[in-house]
Amino acid sequence: MDFKNGEILYFNKPLHWTSFDLVNKVRCLITKEIGEKIKVGHAGTLDPLATGVMILATGKATKQIEQLQSGIKEYIATLKLGETTPSFDLEHPVDKTFETEHITRKLVEEKLTQFKGEIWQIPPVYSAIKVNGKRAFDYARKGNEVELQPKLLAINELEILDFALPYLKIRVVCSRGTYIRALARDIGEALNSGAYLTELQRTRIGEVRLENCMEIENFLVIK
Repeated sequence: MDFKNGEILYFNKPLHWTSFDLVNKVRCLITKEIGEKIKVGHAGTLDPLATGVMILATGKATKQIEQLQSGIKEYIATLKLGETTPSFDLEHPVDKTFETEHITRKLVEEKLTQFKGEIWQIPPVYSAIKVNGKRAFDYARKGNEVELQPKLLAINELEILDFALPYLKIRVVCSRGTYIRALARDIGEALNSGAYLTELQRTRIGEVRLENCMEIENFLVIK
């Protein structure tokens, strides 16, 4: 592989790793192999509590990152209904609980239809979006309120894979910029119950699928 002139690499990001953790690990392995530090970047951030497809680019190929991260994304997400957390995932403990006895599969199917197509979504406050030069999560972690503007995005496909209260497993095909944590929040609100993510896996970016990806422990630099 010619990492300096540019390679596109597909990885399955491990659980609890940040996107930067993966980039840094790959950069260190390549540097150790070729004896020279090169640029490595990623196309599309994944939260530490998410796993799945991450596309990395090295050397001159980093110029393609904008194009690579614009592809349609597919996710498999598990939501827990009847509870919420401040971050809409497992990063923070449950802060509110709600009744779930009224929720049926038919009700879920009906409510999910309102999220298909173009929708406006308010990003989570625990996100890397910049507000006045600072990340939104910096404000949130200090207990400061921050107002984020809604974004227009597209959800092409949204289907139930499994439903057994209080858990709901869905498949989501969506545009760049979609926060699945925020979608979980909004689905919970639509069900008058609250919800948060317990598991998230990105299974596709564009034409790159999870089965095309390597595990970081199997990343061997080809001489």
